[in-house]
Amino acid sequence: MSHATRSRPPTARLPVVAPILLALLGLTASAGCSTTSEPAPAASPVRTASAPSPTASPSASSMPTDAAWAQLMTPMNEKALALLTLAADRATEPRLRAFATRLHSGQEAELGRLRPLLARMGLPDTDVHAGHDMPGMVTETDLEAARAAEGAAFDRLFLTGIRDHLRHSAQVSRSEITAGARADAKQLAAALVTAREAALTELEGLPEAAQALG
Repeated sequence: MSHATRSRPPTARLPVVAPILLALLGLTASAGCSTTSEPAPAASPVRTASAPSPTASPSASSMPTDAAWAQLMTPMNEKALALLTLAADRATEPRLRAFATRLHSGQEAELGRLRPLLARMGLPDTDVHAGHDMPGMVTETDLEAARAAEGAAFDRLFLTGIRDHLRHSAQVSRSEITAGARADAKQLAAALVTAREAALTELEGLPEAAQALG
């Protein structure tokens, strides 16, 4: 499938995995997914005794924290890559462009581990959070604003967006380390936390960041 930036339908329903991870983070409803209320779906018809039961995914059902983390981190990285691609070309200072280029390579490599993890858990490689305002998620609105901005205005948008992405993705990954069950997911989460902390340290040391972020 193509991993281009996905559209964000305004009335998408919150998937089951999102509240699990948001609860781990201690986020309130106002800081988590923002969706439009919809009427409850009609009850499914009762199965007859002869109807075959659907095949369950043991990985997804028995380890909801791992599933929630992997299904959040994958689109978070995908959306961040779009912003990093812009910054590597359009940031005003060479150091800022070099930072964006290095971070792009690192997050692309993380996706090379996140997608196989989803497959091992029997989860689809799709954005289950499309249409939700997730903390730290680069949105289509963010990207449109960045594409329209130039010079110092672009730098501010980039630095603010990528800082939020790094902070929140580190936060959810720490929750996975603490509450997750799968060794491979927890190991990857630990690697992501290390990478995010290093990137935040580098970002905060950039003169451009001090000027743009105050």
